[in-house]
Parts: sequence; C-alpha cells; structure tokens
Amino acid sequence: MTRLAALLAGTALLTAPSAWAQAEPTIKDRLDGAVSTVTGSPMANLDVDMKHVLDALKKLDPKPIPGLSPQDARKQPSPTDGVKALLTEQGKPTAPEPGVTTKELAYETGGGSQKVRIYTPDDATDLLPIVVYYHGGGFVIADLDTYDATPRAIAKGAKAVVVAVEYRHAPEAKFPAQHEDAFAAYKWALANAKSFGGDPSKVALLGESAGGNLATNVAIMARDGNVEKPLQVVAVYPMAGTNLDTQSYKDNASAKPLDKPMMAWFYDQTVRNDADRADPRLDIVGKADLKGLPPFTVVTAQIDPLHDDGKMLSDKIKAAGGQVTYRDYPGVTHEFFGMGNVVAKAKEAETAVIGDLKATFGGTATGSTGAK
Repeated sequence: MTRLAALLAGTALLTAPSAWAQAEPTIKDRLDGAVSTVTGSPMANLDVDMKHVLDALKKLDPKPIPGLSPQDARKQPSPTDGVKALLTEQGKPTAPEPGVTTKELAYETGGGSQKVRIYTPDDATDLLPIVVYYHGGGFVIADLDTYDATPRAIAKGAKAVVVAVEYRHAPEAKFPAQHEDAFAAYKWALANAKSFGGDPSKVALLGESAGGNLATNVAIMARDGNVEKPLQVVAVYPMAGTNLDTQSYKDNASAKPLDKPMMAWFYDQTVRNDADRADPRLDIVGKADLKGLPPFTVVTAQIDPLHDDGKMLSDKIKAAGGQVTYRDYPGVTHEFFGMGNVVAKAKEAETAVIGDLKATFGGTATGSTGAK
C-alpha cells in the first residue's frame, strides 16, 4: 500500500477522541489531510471540526494580512466569519445563543473614551462574579463583534458578568496604548462593578491572543500598582514573547488562520521602535517579573505559532512560584476557543475554563499545575 493510500485509509485527520462528538471526516477531508501530510504542512494535524471551519473561511477568500494596510486588513473575513459560513452550510442558525443580555457602556483612557460590552446571564438576580475580557487581533485588527462568542459562553457558563473591553489599536495608537487602556478598563470595572450587577470582590481576567498578553499584564500592573489583584487570569494562546524563532513558530510558520508572517506584521504595526520588542510588557516570557501573580489557566492550541509562548508562560509562572493549570489541545489552531458550537475541542476547552472560573469564584481553586 502506498503512503497516500494508507493515509486515505483513515489515519489522516483523526485525533484523540473528545468528550464531545466530532464530525465524521469526508473523503475530501481524508484526501486533503493526506496531501498535507505528504507535503509536510502543519495542517496535516487538523482535526476534522477545525478543518471544516477553515475550509468555510477559505471560501470567503481572505487576503494575506501581511500584504495589506491595517485598514484593509480589518475588512478581511475572520475565523468568526468562517464559523458563521459553516453554520449556514449546515443549515443551522447563526444568531447568538439565547440566555445572555448585553449592553454597551464606556470607560475613559488617556486616548479618550473606549467601549465596554457587558454580558449578563438572563437569570441573574444577585451580584455576580466579574470576568474582564480582552479580545485578540494582534493589537491591530478585530473588535468586540469579532470576539463575541467567548464572552457569551463564559457569562452563561460561569454565571458571571463579563466586561468585554475595547482598546486603542495599532498603528494609529502605538504600544503601550493598548496596555494603558487595558489597565484603565480593569480599574473602571472595579470601581463601577455594582452599577452593572458585578461583585468587585470576585474579579477574574480572561484574554485571547493579544488579549492574553493584556490580561497577563493587567495582573502584573495590579500587583505593582497597589490595585486589587484579580482572583485568576485565563490566558488563551497568549502573545507572550517577541521571539519569532521558537519551535512552534518554525513548525507552524505556514499554519492557518495565523502564520509567522502575520505575527511579524502585527508586531511591526504595534511597536514604535526595536527597543519596544524587548519591553517586558511584550516580551513577557523573556523579561517580565512573574512572581506574586494570581493563579493562571493557560490554554494553547497545537497548530499555532504561539503555542510555545503559552507553554513558556505557564512554565515561567510555575518557576516563579505561581499556580498554573496548563491545558493544551491537539488538532486545533489559533482562534479555536469560542468555536464551541462547531468544534468539539473548543467546547471542551470552554467548559474546562468555565470550570476553573467557577471553582475560583466559589473559593475552591486548587492551583493545579498539571497539563490536560
């Protein structure tokens, strides 16, 4: 049997079973997986659910980000659009799941007013725990609408008020504007918690990608600035270092939806000069003091240039005496978190994070250091 025939027989696109049912691979899925394996593409490791999202996104014809202006990059189809396109293909509704109410508010920063979107479970009665959420997009693209799914899932699952934060984007506002805004939003949430039904004594931080960087930095700034520390930080595939030559950058240089050239473009848009790349706020794993931080949950995806950023962040917090729960998910890519309605491992990851948050808010967090 040839190598291609063997792959088509069933080895491609099949990963370890998940607690949630995955789609069955089609003949096309197996063929695509076999070709990726033969050509050495990192996408050979995709699980079938993740592949279907990326296939739907590809049909929307997104242009390579590094060849675009920031303004045009912000107009490109996103993985969120891929999820919606897949749901449409499957004949399923694309409207947000019921059970969560939103309202728009604003906070003040050095750069003026920025939006926050408050997500509240419909069955809320008393003051609820708060999760301050920072979206991704490399500090340059995306917004609250692009990253709507995660705060909805967290609000509903964790029975918490989620404060989703908008912040100034690069290159119009260069680093460290995003970090200044993120900390201002955190202090605003503490000061105004009761006005939107939140309990200021039970606050956690959660961020994805660039937002994972911001959430980590807000915890550091709270520690250093004598501001009430969050109870927990959840960093999902965080931008935690400026070294673009880690093993995961090499292994996933051509991965989708995030590749190495795209990450280089994000940093080029964000920094003012080369010295910024060595700033502890960007090079967290290389330069930041990680002692005395609250418990962390770090989530990584196998097929992601940022995989090793997250793993190094987990390891260095642990080495600094901190408590970390590290969760790594095979077969999925950057941006999988929040796709729980179409990707089984995303649902698994979201459920695990919700469990971590509920344990923290309930006072039963153990600070596990085991990978799952």
